[in-house]
Amino acid sequence: MYNILLLGSGGREHSLCWSIAASPLCHKLYCAPGNAGIAAEAECVPIAAENVPELVKFAEEEAIDFVVVGPEAPLCAGLVDRLTEAGIKSFGPSAAAAQLEGSKGFMKDLCAKYEIPTAVYGRFSDAEAAKAYIREHGVPIVVKADGLAAGKGVTVAQTLEEALAAVDGALLDGRFGDAGAEVVIEEFLSGEEVSVFAICDGKTAIVLASAQDHKAVFDGDKGPNTGGMGAYSPAPIMDEALAAQVELEFIKPTMAAMAAEGCPYKGVLFAGLMVDGKGPKLLEYNVRFGDPECQVLMTRLMSDVLPALIAAADGVLDTFDLRWYDDEVALTVVMASEGYPGDYEKGTEINGIDAAMVEDQNIMVFHAGTERDEAGNLLAVGGRVLNVTARGATVKEAQSRAYAAIDRIDWPKGFCRRDIGWRAVDREER
Repeated sequence: MYNILLLGSGGREHSLCWSIAASPLCHKLYCAPGNAGIAAEAECVPIAAENVPELVKFAEEEAIDFVVVGPEAPLCAGLVDRLTEAGIKSFGPSAAAAQLEGSKGFMKDLCAKYEIPTAVYGRFSDAEAAKAYIREHGVPIVVKADGLAAGKGVTVAQTLEEALAAVDGALLDGRFGDAGAEVVIEEFLSGEEVSVFAICDGKTAIVLASAQDHKAVFDGDKGPNTGGMGAYSPAPIMDEALAAQVELEFIKPTMAAMAAEGCPYKGVLFAGLMVDGKGPKLLEYNVRFGDPECQVLMTRLMSDVLPALIAAADGVLDTFDLRWYDDEVALTVVMASEGYPGDYEKGTEINGIDAAMVEDQNIMVFHAGTERDEAGNLLAVGGRVLNVTARGATVKEAQSRAYAAIDRIDWPKGFCRRDIGWRAVDREER
């Protein structure tokens, strides 16, 4: 039996808590800092996920046996390293290995060195050199802040003016602080995006189910990009042949490359891929579960997730396997505060969540930006607030159930996309 501390406060962390709490291996579950939904699964602890010293102190004082890290920032800040020094087992990469997400330049250089297919790129800390590269290569082109920028450091520039302004914003105006002290400028890739996840133990990787995210804020993939407005799993584009290709050309070479570089990779490896008629190319690596992709993965997972996470930490995944509900689709729709991803009002009241779930046993509502006031009312305190998640035999069925549940939720200040899963539904109806 394990005392477990999970870090984070979003829908991703709620779905992980929901899964871990159901494990017979879980004795006591804490979450720092958690949210109103997580509070039903775990004891919430008022420590920020980025506060490494306080988290280590808490883990020592409460005799925590295992720490699961949800977001990327504490991983890049070296939390796993500090926990290891304290003799506490954890799930996630070291700071050196977390550079796969923490530094886009590191990731691109690794791909170039080990011939992992990705977009053509250049790295720049000088604004004029960056602008010269853009003028040489033309638009559309992608400008990325090298470091972590809370999902706001990427500009897909359709015009020369937009690309040059992105360089100025990062390198001259300091829009992203230290994260933007260097930029990566890369070829624009078109096609269909797919998210692939693997649990890794430094030597072995178990490739999990695929998912597809919807980043744009409005229907029809219009408007600015967000942290994700919905997702579904499995992604129909990920057939057996493509899955085998991704494992052979991306997951295994990256595991070998990281070991060769002296920073073996443990934790979740999240490959964001673009697939076109020529095959897949790597858009980016992330060092944690995607959000909202994690929500649909946990919903489809038949196996107990906790032993898999522990096996990854212990380096024994070579003897492990995971089972999925292969005859089911899971789909999640993000409900966000009006105005997101721009300015939005905090403290608006939400009702009807329990009714949404009680009326359909195929529904689970994962919380992200929520808290309760002193009277017990549920309030929206973030941009992305709820993840209404449904199961079904088809994407269309899961989609219909999710939107029916959303219609039972009373939140006048919330909104959502109404076309999550559209690409897969189109495939089903052909």
